[in-house]
Amino acid sequence: MAAKERSRLVPILLVIVVLVVAGVGAGLLDYYNHRSTGSPQTTIQLGYNATVNYIGFFGSGPQQGRVFDTSFYSVATNNVTYLKSLEFTMRPNESSYTPLAVHIGLSTPAGGYSLNGVSFISVVTGFWQGLIGIPGNQTTSIVVPPALGYGSPVAGCYTNASLAFTVPVLLTMSLSQFSSSYPGQSASQGAQFPDPTYGWPVYVVSANSTRVVLLNQPSVGWTAKSGGWYVEVTAVNSTSITVVNELSPAQAGLVSGTSSASVCGTSTYIVSAVNLATGTYTRDYNKEVVGQTLVFQVTVVGIFPD
Repeated sequence: MAAKERSRLVPILLVIVVLVVAGVGAGLLDYYNHRSTGSPQTTIQLGYNATVNYIGFFGSGPQQGRVFDTSFYSVATNNVTYLKSLEFTMRPNESSYTPLAVHIGLSTPAGGYSLNGVSFISVVTGFWQGLIGIPGNQTTSIVVPPALGYGSPVAGCYTNASLAFTVPVLLTMSLSQFSSSYPGQSASQGAQFPDPTYGWPVYVVSANSTRVVLLNQPSVGWTAKSGGWYVEVTAVNSTSITVVNELSPAQAGLVSGTSSASVCGTSTYIVSAVNLATGTYTRDYNKEVVGQTLVFQVTVVGIFPD
C-alpha cells in the first residue's frame, strides 16, 4: 500500500514543480520586459528620462475612442479591439514598435540626451507632465487637453468644396501627363482601360508623339468609391460629366480624402462638415490630433534620473 501511495505522489509532485518553475519563468519574463532602474520606489521627476509603452486614444471629437498611435505591435495589428483613427499609420515592421524614450521637461538637454544608445526626445507638454510622480512598472492614463497637446486648429487649413463637380468627357494631355495619370496603360489609339479614380471606361481616341486624346465613358448612375466615400455620376452630356460626392452630415469627421493641391503642407484632409443646404463640404487639412483631447494609456518601463 505504501508503494502505491508513493507512486501516486510522484506525478503530483512533478506537476507542482512544473507550475512553480513556470510561474518563476513568467515572473522573470515580466521583470525583463518591465524593469526600471533604481529602487521600486523610484518615481519619475522633472528633468528625468524614462521609457514608456503607450496607447494613444482620442478623448474627444467624432473619432473618440479610436487609437491614433501606439508602441505595441499587438495593438497596432489588432483592428477589432483597437479601432484605428483615419490617419493611423503602421510602422515599417514589428521591430519598430519599442518603448518611447521621453525626456521629462520642456526640451531635451542641449545637443540631445543619450543613455546606453537610447536617444530621449521631447514630447507634447501634457504627456511628460502626466508622467511625473509615476513609479516604474506602473500603468496609468494621462489626459492631454489641446492646450497641452497639439494646440488649436489653424483657420487657414480649412477649405470648402462643392459636393457636385464636373469632369470633361474629352481629355487632351501630353505623353508624360498620360504616363503619370494612367500608369501602366498603353497610349495607343483604340486602347481601353478603367479610370484609376472613378473606375469608368476610358478610350484612347488618338495618340501621337506629342499628345493623347482620351474619352471618358461613364453612364448616368455610375458609382465608385473615391477616397473614403462614394461618388455618383448624375448627368452626362457632350462635353461634361457631373459627379456628386455622396456625403452626409453624419460622416463629418469620420472620412478622409486627398486633393490634387497641397494645403498646410499636406494633400490629405478630413471631411469636417457637410452642408446639404448649400451643397458643400469642408476639408480640414489640420492633423487629426490638432484641437482634440488625447488619452494615453502608459506603462513605465524604465526610469533614468538625470
